[in-house]
Amino acid sequence: MMLFRISFLVLFGVLLAIPSAALELKAIQADLHGFLDARYGRRLQNDPYQDAKSLGETRLQLELSRMGDRSTLLLKTDVYYDDVVDQNKVDLEEGTGWLDLREANLLFSPHVMADVKLGRQILTWGTGDLLFINDLFPKDWQAFFSGRDVDYLKAPSDAIMISIFPEWANIDLVYTPRFDADRFISGERISYWDPVSQSLAGANAVTRTDRPDDWFGDDEWSVRISRNMAGYELALYGYDGFWKSPAGYDIAAGRATFPKLRVFGASLRGNLAKGIASLESGYYDSRDDRDGKDPMVPNSEWRALAGYEQEVVRNVTAGVQYYLEAMQDYDRYRAGLLTTATARDEVRQVLTLRLTWQLLNQNLTLSAFSYWSPTDHDGYLRPLVEYKITDAWQISAGANLFWGKEDYTFFGQFENNSNLYAGLRHSF
Repeated sequence: MMLFRISFLVLFGVLLAIPSAALELKAIQADLHGFLDARYGRRLQNDPYQDAKSLGETRLQLELSRMGDRSTLLLKTDVYYDDVVDQNKVDLEEGTGWLDLREANLLFSPHVMADVKLGRQILTWGTGDLLFINDLFPKDWQAFFSGRDVDYLKAPSDAIMISIFPEWANIDLVYTPRFDADRFISGERISYWDPVSQSLAGANAVTRTDRPDDWFGDDEWSVRISRNMAGYELALYGYDGFWKSPAGYDIAAGRATFPKLRVFGASLRGNLAKGIASLESGYYDSRDDRDGKDPMVPNSEWRALAGYEQEVVRNVTAGVQYYLEAMQDYDRYRAGLLTTATARDEVRQVLTLRLTWQLLNQNLTLSAFSYWSPTDHDGYLRPLVEYKITDAWQISAGANLFWGKEDYTFFGQFENNSNLYAGLRHSF
């Protein structure tokens, strides 16, 4: 705790020196922005594999941008102290250590009908609200479940994105020369269900992976073609790469794996009655197990999502979603399953509800986002209170509350990780 306080004071001293640096940068037509953020959280129950403290960090983010006539250079990086896990080794892919490079890219327009963004960038598309089908860009689930700002759910990609704007559609093509995995739940910070030992595990059994990491060999391609039709946005998607979190297992090596994956999907979004409706679907082609016989590789599956959002009364917005996963070749999956393994359901369903209430001239925001699976009999609740004291200062408090009938279901496995957290942020 003492180190946490010292880190906060040191970074606050750095913050005091920023205004003079910003004045110098203005001379070269550059903009400097950022924030200082301190957060603390604790678990609500004992977890034998984790510390009682779930979050304890001070973070300084600096964002520097330089705009030209036809180009923009952006650098956004975080320097932070983490009092929960070891920070000795900086790994920009896994987001560990004391440095996290969020963005470092160049955006330029080689043609009036084309844009190119080259470098580290945050990418997202699709219609889901905290549910993802065709958004196959990396996510940081450790940040999401531990109480960091929701913006940190999106992890960076090292990629080139080319956007073309012909009259009939918008085309986005993203090439990632080396696979960018999710910052997945590994046991280091958050406990999980270990399918090998068929028990809960955490820091005692941190996941070891065989991660595809060859430049230009283990690459990823993503494409989106979209256009507006009568007030509705229609989009088609394609992806070629790997499962983003470890979904397979190599028994001989004793490591989790990222099997090959292709995804084809579509979405539709537009006004309906007094709100906004959306539909999205995708077929997950598990290329390493297309016949569904290998129990160490996930089967192919269909995924679908339907959502609707509307302001129900003044300053109160509600959004609902229905999500579905349908495994293919289920009989073959059951036939090849190891006798000690826990079987997945053929169909998994999830319902979500978001409620947002803004008060005091929108300076106070009360919100809650809940997941509930009627097939897994588990759920997850994210209540959050945010208050903007001034344009620069903001305080927040929230919780990550998990429950489940069984330890092996997606949300049920995190029940011992339920936590409360609070944060203070100064933006500049």
